[in-house]
Amino acid sequence: MTDKFQSDVDISFLKADTLEAAKRLLGLEIITRVGDEVTSGFITEVEAYLGVNDKAAHTFGGRRNKKNEMMYKPYGHIYVYTMHGHNCMNFLTTEGEPEGILIRAVEPNMGIDVMKERRGRDINLTDGPGKLTKSLGIKRSEHNGMELNNGVLIVRHGRTPANILSTPRIGIDNKEEAVDYPYRFIVEGNPHVSRFKGKAAANNGWK
Repeated sequence: MTDKFQSDVDISFLKADTLEAAKRLLGLEIITRVGDEVTSGFITEVEAYLGVNDKAAHTFGGRRNKKNEMMYKPYGHIYVYTMHGHNCMNFLTTEGEPEGILIRAVEPNMGIDVMKERRGRDINLTDGPGKLTKSLGIKRSEHNGMELNNGVLIVRHGRTPANILSTPRIGIDNKEEAVDYPYRFIVEGNPHVSRFKGKAAANNGWK
């Protein structure tokens, strides 16, 4: 993989509808190469944020500041912010609007031993936005604002969800009506998602 570190995905779908783009991200494999370490995971959980009209978005009402400046880059860039000391990664969408998709969880694939070392644990490596960035080696200080499909992070075709489930987003209980928007999308039955409960589906929810 280190000799053929390139994407096979046309990411132009990100410039259209953010909600549809969020669903299309599920199953794609995020692969990172940080130093000599290659790690990857299949996207299992995302949340869409619809910019100036979405009270849960960092750019609601057209807010623009040092923290969210990278949200105003074109689609196909990465916006990394910090919350409670954790890095959270978004893929930017649309043309001309500060919208994006938070990558909330991935199913680990390559470099699992590296992930364990970075996280200092053997389980629950990537079932949350701060967990996956640490496992994949993504940091705001180094990667905020970079383009997708570069020398550090690429996306490749991976797996296909058997079923996609939409739910309200997590952790935005002070955002009025935005609390109820069903803008979180998960691979139904995949255990590598935030707050997973119950029994995993056959093949972890993949076709």
